[in-house]
Amino acid sequence: MSKHTIKVCMGSSCFARGNCENLSFLEKYIKDHNLDADLELVGALCEGKCDLGPHVYVDNNEYDEVNIDKLQKILSSL
Repeated sequence: MSKHTIKVCMGSSCFARGNCENLSFLEKYIKDHNLDADLELVGALCEGKCDLGPHVYVDNNEYDEVNIDKLQKILSSL
């Protein structure tokens, strides 16, 4: 498996709309599944797409209106 990069928008709108919880979920998921070598978790600056947030990017894919259920589906597809 190649290393995947997950970027979580840290803009105030995305963070308030759910990326605070999404970030906590991702950190716990990576730790619980021992995926430090396979997944790189980084923050992203606001890209001005707040109306469709919260945003999470996996490699070159952008995901809108992300919640924990959506994250679980994304992670299971990697």
